Amino acid sequence: MPNLVPVIIKSPNLISMKKFISVCIILTVLYACGNQNGTVSNSSVTDENKTEGGNPSYDPNRGEGKFKSVEVSGKLDDVMAESGNKVYSVKCSSCHKTTEEKLVGPGWKGVTSKYSAPWIMNFITNTDEMITKDPRVQAQLEICLVRMPNQNLTDTDARQLYEFMRKNDGVK
Repeated sequence: MPNLVPVIIKSPNLISMKKFISVCIILTVLYACGNQNGTVSNSSVTDENKTEGGNPSYDPNRGEGKFKSVEVSGKLDDVMAESGNKVYSVKCSSCHKTTEEKLVGPGWKGVTSKYSAPWIMNFITNTDEMITKDPRVQAQLEICLVRMPNQNLTDTDARQLYEFMRKNDGVK
């Protein structure tokens, strides 16, 4: 019986065909991953965040939730701030400091100058939706690495807590 050894012959046509197929696969992948109309989209608003008129439904100045505006006096309401301090002690102090220092979550110093009253109150009463929709909350989540749990605060608790935050920020 003769000794049969398979011989692989690399013909120039076979090599050219492999290159051609490789180039076709690469081009197909690039085309499939690219924007079909050839433009770059800079829009960060997805269809799920638009109303019927095409406008964004999320307002970054007030957040997502029932608070559209909050009546805030120029003068601190001491009674409300003290009630807010009690809410803070029970629900918030294990994760937040009243300084700029991060504990589990970010520190609260200066929070009322960074965010509007409706935004803060919507965040603390509608935490999950705000985490889903607000890019600033999402950026903070990347730093803290822990989602804020929904504390089931009442509207009154939220308003008292906001007043405590104002006191913490030096409002008199």
